[in-house]
Amino acid sequence: MVNRNDVGSWLNGPPPSGAQDWPGQRLGRPKSGPGSIARVGPRVVALLIDWGLCTLISQAFFGWDGFATTYLFLLEQILFVGFFGYSIGHRVLRMQVQTLDGRPAGFLTAAIRSVLICLVIPALIFDPDQRGLHDRARGTVLVRI
Repeated sequence: MVNRNDVGSWLNGPPPSGAQDWPGQRLGRPKSGPGSIARVGPRVVALLIDWGLCTLISQAFFGWDGFATTYLFLLEQILFVGFFGYSIGHRVLRMQVQTLDGRPAGFLTAAIRSVLICLVIPALIFDPDQRGLHDRARGTVLVRI
């Protein structure tokens, strides 16, 4: 006979909040300092810096076109995260996109992650480690450097 414990159930809810004491603990990340998970506040500020720069460029060269702004943002994310592991906003706030083993993200990872960020919704859904769906999809994490 099959019971509820055999198949699992979403009705049980998330694991208890005591499962980890800080975001990234189960990933082996420190609580604070270099290598720790970047928190939501600095992430939002970095996003605003990147979006603001892309908006200024869009205004200067494309007459403030919304599509051009989004395309410039996508291009900036792919190139900078692909080459260096961080965008301009990430660098200003001392953060880096890394794989779970601590290496900077490559171009394929940066491209897929950037497209998902531009879709907005994947970036708004977080797990207990404060990783959005865009990071979970590529096995990355945004950390402090």
